[in-house]
Amino acid sequence: MKVARFHAPGDIRLEDAPEPEPGPGELKIRVRNCSACGTDVKISRFGHHHIVPPRVMGHEIAGEVVAAGAGVSGWAPGDRVQVIAAIPCGRCAECRRGRMTVCSAQESMGYHYDGGFAEYMIVPAKVLAVDGVNRIPKGVPFAEASVAEPLACVLNGQELARVGDGDDVVVFGSGPIGCLHVRVARARGAGRVFLVELNPERLARSAEVVKPDAAILAGETDVVEAVRELTEGRGPDVVITATAAHAPQEQALRMAAPGARISFFGGLPKDDPVISCDSNLVHYRELTIVGANGSSPAHNARALDLIASDEVPVRDLITHHIALDAIGDAIDLVARGEAIKVTVEP
Repeated sequence: MKVARFHAPGDIRLEDAPEPEPGPGELKIRVRNCSACGTDVKISRFGHHHIVPPRVMGHEIAGEVVAAGAGVSGWAPGDRVQVIAAIPCGRCAECRRGRMTVCSAQESMGYHYDGGFAEYMIVPAKVLAVDGVNRIPKGVPFAEASVAEPLACVLNGQELARVGDGDDVVVFGSGPIGCLHVRVARARGAGRVFLVELNPERLARSAEVVKPDAAILAGETDVVEAVRELTEGRGPDVVITATAAHAPQEQALRMAAPGARISFFGGLPKDDPVISCDSNLVHYRELTIVGANGSSPAHNARALDLIASDEVPVRDLITHHIALDAIGDAIDLVARGEAIKVTVEP
């Protein structure tokens, strides 16, 4: 079978590999779609401390069951499935408290285990043990099911930020995650949603699809003043920074309404993670700042339901379908920001 393996930064190879067979507690699936994201770009350029090469990349996975290992019940060949990316242990103190997204022993598909940029793959027993394999609802194509993983991360972030009825929401970043945030905020009852982006072409492309109440080009305006004007001087109830940049996090603090919630959804570079924070703004406005780290198995299941019900449509966000043998083109498309969502079809 064909696989795309990370060997070193700048060295991803399309290779032949033996077709795997499931061991006890495992599933073998035929991968039908594995979508690409900004994390794949970072891995391709810099590697990752959890990846010991060579490693098959890809963590936004949908496919169909081919075979089940000994001791696995409830799954049969032909079952259509979506697989979680982040694997909680289910046993640590955080998992026992229901906080699987911050599991102290978390592992990940495409990092600790071979991922979905392959024709076939093995779903580890650890994934099945935490209900990390979800049936794809009838009528949901594999490509859309693969978007359940990033959608699950967005759900986690918005639950932590308590996005709700009537909220004015600002989303920084108009990539696929930002687009999903716009749609999830609407599904959760937000009153108005504003999209902020530095890249004019990306903003125009995304705004045409998800239709925010206003699209703000950060390079040509004072973002804080623009948002205050749009919110009648009050500021937004929720600000989500879906971009790995310092300025949006600092601007979020300055623009937030009294009692607002701020989601630092996008992490900053590990060698430059510090921002300037006026703590008096947090104190006197009673602001809440929350992080967001991936998703739980339950978030993935709910994400599939939202896609199936069309409460959060994703079909029009998938702008490119790329064959596995063009994996380099897929990652380059994501890196250049010339697509909304790119899905790889092995």
